[in-house]
Amino acid sequence: MTRAHLGLAAVILAAAVAQEAPDASTARRVARRHLGRATVPGARLQPSDLQYVGAFRLPDRASGAPEQATWEYGGEALAYRPDGDPGGDSDGFPGSLVGTGLDQVNLVSEISIPAPVVSPGKHLDELPTAATLQPFADVRGSLFTAFTELPRVGLCVLSDVQTGEKLHMAWGQHFQEEAQSRIPGHGWCDLTLASPATQGAWWLGDLSPYTVNGYLLEIPDAWAAASVGGRRLGAGRFRDGGWSGMGPSLHAYAPWLSGNPPPPGTRLSVVTLLQYDSTLDGAVPGGSGSLAGYQGADEWEGAAWITSLSGRSAVVFAGTKGIGAYWWYGWADPTSTGTPCVEPDPGGQPICFRADGSRCPPELVRECAEHTSARGFWSSAMNARLIFYDPDDFARVARGELQAREPQPYAHLDLDPWLFLPDPPPEAEVLGRGAQRRHRIADVGYDRARGHLFVLERFADGVKPLVHVWKAR
Repeated sequence: MTRAHLGLAAVILAAAVAQEAPDASTARRVARRHLGRATVPGARLQPSDLQYVGAFRLPDRASGAPEQATWEYGGEALAYRPDGDPGGDSDGFPGSLVGTGLDQVNLVSEISIPAPVVSPGKHLDELPTAATLQPFADVRGSLFTAFTELPRVGLCVLSDVQTGEKLHMAWGQHFQEEAQSRIPGHGWCDLTLASPATQGAWWLGDLSPYTVNGYLLEIPDAWAAASVGGRRLGAGRFRDGGWSGMGPSLHAYAPWLSGNPPPPGTRLSVVTLLQYDSTLDGAVPGGSGSLAGYQGADEWEGAAWITSLSGRSAVVFAGTKGIGAYWWYGWADPTSTGTPCVEPDPGGQPICFRADGSRCPPELVRECAEHTSARGFWSSAMNARLIFYDPDDFARVARGELQAREPQPYAHLDLDPWLFLPDPPPEAEVLGRGAQRRHRIADVGYDRARGHLFVLERFADGVKPLVHVWKAR
């Protein structure tokens, strides 16, 4: 596979769906799932409530499959499917995962979930490999093919009494200016991937696409009914440099409230739960409308609304967090000392900040010698991390008691101790090395019935992701 075919390495850089009402058995099954797990208001899930279970590998490209039908350079989107793999209950990991492969085209495949294995020495050959249940297919129809420049994708499998089981999707790309800004990015399709009957595309209100087309999650039914008018889907995105807002975002929506399916081009009603200030609007790092400890090099790639076996809850965002003394726009520091290597003229004032949000001293705002060609946002040090938000704070936002820019995480969990993190990684000039390594983890999926959180580690199995599993107790 050449570099021209590689999505992240490029940084190197519908039709009608059946509208019959679900049958009675489907309605009963969906209704039971809506009951979910009872949670205790105010009982926050703690990092210590997440127990590491192990990891497993993704399948290799099938013999004779198209070059783009591969998990290599994948990981943009991941979703748990409760009714997938009906024969997989015996190992304690029923259901399946639906995710995207090569991130230039983001074909979608469904895989089984083998029982994960803990490898103390982090040896790939000790891990089981998932089986392919549905091979890679293009589920976009004709709706999202314009998003070609570093595409962004979110997926969520959700059953509703009105719609039955659907694969909800969000599509976008790194830059969404001019023509791309006029293309709606949300839709749904059936779970028969070879004939998905894709429907859409829809807007989420008047929100910027930079805030809604990076990840999707399921909102527990009882919370959605009580707080956001039954909107059981959450959408968000973090776009580096603070263009989406200086921290992750979250917006609740439900397409079926506007039709089954809504007409193409519909602007779906949205309740905003989390939205920090955007640098596009003149906000500056270190202000009150940002994630505490925000850095422009942060990456928030996935989210899950966890309701644990013990009744605790949290909304977690997964990503690679800048934690270094400095962050900047430019290149990785080739000396590995964490010293800024700054683009002197990025189209405006050079971007270089201390961790506290103050600007770098002038002597550090310079382009260093012998840097790589991978320009972007960097931090002196990065860490794979989950950050935990209290759902009660989002309920207060929905009621108008807090501004959407005000909620802050109450805890975090650093994931590096469990990751494989080969060093140097593949595509080291793009990813960085050592403490500066970017793109450590990608999207997540969540099995609410068993409390299993699935987290993709990028570039851990050659250029394929690994799937790590934690259990919320």
